[in-house]
Amino acid sequence: MLTFMSTSTAKPMVAYLKWAFIVTGVGLALGAALGWQTTGTLSGALTIFFICAVLAVLEISLSFDNAIVNANKLKTMSPVWQHRFLTWGILIAVFGMRIVFPLLIVVIAAHVGPIDALIMAAARPAEYARIMQEAHLPIAAFGGTFLMMVALTYFFDQEKDVHWVEWLESRMASYATIKGVEIALVLILVLLFSRLLEGEARNVFVYSAIYGLLTFLLVEVLGGFLDRTQETTRAAAQGGLGAFLYLEVLDASFSFDGVIGAFALSQNLFVIAIGLGIGAMYVRSMTIMLVERGTLAEYRYLEHGAFYAILILSVIMYCQTLVHIPEVITGLGGAALIGVALWSSIRSNRCEAGAAPK
Repeated sequence: MLTFMSTSTAKPMVAYLKWAFIVTGVGLALGAALGWQTTGTLSGALTIFFICAVLAVLEISLSFDNAIVNANKLKTMSPVWQHRFLTWGILIAVFGMRIVFPLLIVVIAAHVGPIDALIMAAARPAEYARIMQEAHLPIAAFGGTFLMMVALTYFFDQEKDVHWVEWLESRMASYATIKGVEIALVLILVLLFSRLLEGEARNVFVYSAIYGLLTFLLVEVLGGFLDRTQETTRAAAQGGLGAFLYLEVLDASFSFDGVIGAFALSQNLFVIAIGLGIGAMYVRSMTIMLVERGTLAEYRYLEHGAFYAILILSVIMYCQTLVHIPEVITGLGGAALIGVALWSSIRSNRCEAGAAPK
């Protein structure tokens, strides 16, 4: 297994969060300045300041499981591609998913140019938010399907020998020998949920879900193709490219829910970008800390909790095509699962330490 850039475990937690703290200070200052510029009042500046802070917390709560999955994938990548993901990847995550992606949705949905979409975001935020909300159905179907495949692929793995929920995970691992079992499960769920929709919404849901499934399979195929030729230096770098692309699509799927949900707090694209961007920096810092400290190896069930959270998030995204589910429930639910997994890991470690011969 490849090691991370630094194998030191003595690095204090504050050191990992240094850049996140800096971005927080700058981002909140920009948020307050934006509030002052748009309202001309201190209360307006404080309101935008507070919204940015809440959005950052929302992003962190929704994306902590993302950090765990990123860390799991990063530990198998070469140091060069680890560095590229944590530099280029964070730029793509902050500017691509939090700014370009919402603009792209409006460009496609409203049939306008990128400049017109940007002007709409700045001058007509209510209309911009309406278009984003109307695009929620295909986004939820696409992202939910991709995330569901990510979670099921983790559990339907015949080489997986560490189980948190033993009775369930051991059976899923044994069924992994059945080719395409996770794909069949996802397609069954897609058909079941589509039956609850009517008219054009049903077609949009099914097509978007299929595109999500196809995207996952294509990323897997690309990663497998590049990993087959790792015997040369150039090919090894390409293998890192496959993992890099996988992580970027994964981050995009995680971001869908947060970006759409953020419009419940603010209709200003720039306020949303600041708040979610701050949260994304904390996710990056947590990812680095998890890899460098070997936290996933030390707390054996932490990864399980993250993938259960992903599975539940994917189902929630499907349910959101039918009813509105507050983002706070999604975030707290995922955080609670990870917390229980952490507690189970600590208890298991203590039991092993107590049973060890002295």
